[in-house]
Amino acid sequence: MSHEKYDRLIEAARALDTIPTAVAHPCDASSLSAALDAARLGLIRPILGGPREKIEAAAKECGQDLGGFEIVDAPHSHAAAAKAVELVQCGQAEALMKGSLHTDELMAAVVRKDTGLRTARRISHCFVMDVPGHEDALIISDAAVNIAPTLEVKIDIVQNAIDLAHALGQPEVRVAILSAMETVNPKVPSTIEAAALCKMADRGQITGGILDGPLALDNAIDMAAAGIKKIVSPVAGRANVLIVPDLDAGNMLAKSLTFLGGAYAAGIVLGTKVPVILTSRADSEPARLASCAVASMLAKAGRDKLIKAVG
Repeated sequence: MSHEKYDRLIEAARALDTIPTAVAHPCDASSLSAALDAARLGLIRPILGGPREKIEAAAKECGQDLGGFEIVDAPHSHAAAAKAVELVQCGQAEALMKGSLHTDELMAAVVRKDTGLRTARRISHCFVMDVPGHEDALIISDAAVNIAPTLEVKIDIVQNAIDLAHALGQPEVRVAILSAMETVNPKVPSTIEAAALCKMADRGQITGGILDGPLALDNAIDMAAAGIKKIVSPVAGRANVLIVPDLDAGNMLAKSLTFLGGAYAAGIVLGTKVPVILTSRADSEPARLASCAVASMLAKAGRDKLIKAVG
């Protein structure tokens, strides 16, 4: 099955500088291969953190050569997560990548108040999805971090997703705030929050994107469905960013597209000092590589923003 949107994304990232990436506990064949394959494409320069013996055993299992790759010895997964965050804090890494440890273990090190990677923004997760037959890549947020986000949290979720879309080169960011319906209903809180987010964008509290909502999923991504409901806006039927009401909805949407629609899902965490690449053992190779490509493009956008602020 063709996934040309990911192919374009990976090729664009290969033209950028390779980013040093702290890989936390790559101690099984799939997670280690993901990091090393991305390195050989020139997307990342992995720094492998974890028990040396387990990393070497994983390399042997998947037939990978560790020659030329740096290994930072750490006794177990918690220590590997802490060491990966430390590598970022001391400037040796510009991205963080999940290995074979649990996501909760990695994120616990990331969100620690004293030594973690928090910023003024709320941390959120985005899937960048290549859906066969759909013209644009779709950014879906938040399907992995914020369980039941409040309106205040959704402001940062939306802004993080918009910033990601710009980093990926989207010329126009069209954000649909999803609900089960396209009308504001006082009995459905997600419709009220959607309307509030759109008004915040009108008043400059959210910037860089065009927002519309509440929109049902069909009205957000299908022009015919939007036309039937007589919804006229720059977003309806053409959204390239989908903001879901809560984690349950986002997770089900992303997995439905993946397992029923043949989509690939590249995962990235934003709102942190550097991009955090979240891969799963169930991810395809193109999705793993695309996650690294997304991190590379985000890192470049962060550098460009810093240069602009200083200069």
